[in-house]
Amino acid sequence: MYNIKTLNNISQNGLKLLDTAKYSVSDSAAEPDAILVRSAKMHDYAFEPSLRAIVRAGAGVNNIPIDQCSERGIVVFNTPGANANAVKELAIGALILAGRDILGGIDWVRSLAGTEGVTAAVEKGKSAFVGPEISGKTLGVIGLGAIGIMVANAATSLGMKVLGYDPYISVDAAWNLSRSVNHALDLDTIYTNSDFITIHVPATNETKGMLNTEAFAKMRDGVRIINIARGELVNDADMIAALESGKVARYVTDFPNENVLGHAGVVPFPHLGASTPESEENCAVMACEQLIEFLENGNIRNSVNFPAVFARRVGVRVCLAHRNKPGVLSAVTNCMSVRSINIENITSKSRGDYAYTMVDLTQYTDDVIEALRGIPDILSCRVIK
Repeated sequence: MYNIKTLNNISQNGLKLLDTAKYSVSDSAAEPDAILVRSAKMHDYAFEPSLRAIVRAGAGVNNIPIDQCSERGIVVFNTPGANANAVKELAIGALILAGRDILGGIDWVRSLAGTEGVTAAVEKGKSAFVGPEISGKTLGVIGLGAIGIMVANAATSLGMKVLGYDPYISVDAAWNLSRSVNHALDLDTIYTNSDFITIHVPATNETKGMLNTEAFAKMRDGVRIINIARGELVNDADMIAALESGKVARYVTDFPNENVLGHAGVVPFPHLGASTPESEENCAVMACEQLIEFLENGNIRNSVNFPAVFARRVGVRVCLAHRNKPGVLSAVTNCMSVRSINIENITSKSRGDYAYTMVDLTQYTDDVIEALRGIPDILSCRVIK
């Protein structure tokens, strides 16, 4: 029986995939084998020795201490693409709101409640909320992952000229990109040619604060910026200065904070990116499918800290999370050799400083497992029978 701990409400459409004969799921599970989480902050979480996996029902993993998990051999999964359509739809709405002051107009009309001559007042005052159409304008898309591609493709269908930039775009992603999207070779091309800019990249040491004074200086006057990816991507102080100077006409953000609220040029959303029932269900289903494959067969798909590894299981499978250092694999095979245990299959992949190895055996002994756990740089060892 696998113990699964939930730190947030997880859609029942996902949880029902976990066979009750094999899985015990609760928010108070003792000695959990895995954790299912959405937005709960885990940086101060006391990791149980039993924990082998954390599955984030969503794309971002900023709420999880990845480095600490890696050093404990805990595989962290996410569900990229499961909420892409929800975020894409919000991005299209953001494009409209960035161009036309619809929200300002709504607030103004509501303020007329209880007064006479509303119809005449509306006709007289509507010019204060005029804004440009998006058709024919140039949209710069920074980041062409699952969401960025969907936004870019949708924007072309709305009559926009689209520039896309992503130095790490995958082959599969490129196949899904409309031929109408023009490839930008660098960020400067996006900055200097776009009327609208939307950003869809993770928050890393390289991307945090990337939209700053230096970037704004390269942009067209009156550019309109959309950020429904991560709040940390934009330098708030520099953004406010750009809004006040007129360099940026409007900033639509899904990450409001005390620094940007109150400025007339800011359109704040309450972190609505993946907040649809369909998105939550898609993420939960994908999360549980990945968890089942990992716990029952050891295979890894969509991990953020260990490599993707998949192989058909033959007999008993030993799963090893370890540091990516010379000599580890030879030590593993030596443990089998000196005990006359034949290896049916071995699959090993690395990712940066870490690696993951699956060894299939027709038979094993407890002492070989203890020997494997004693190898330097082995972070975790798990047996699947």
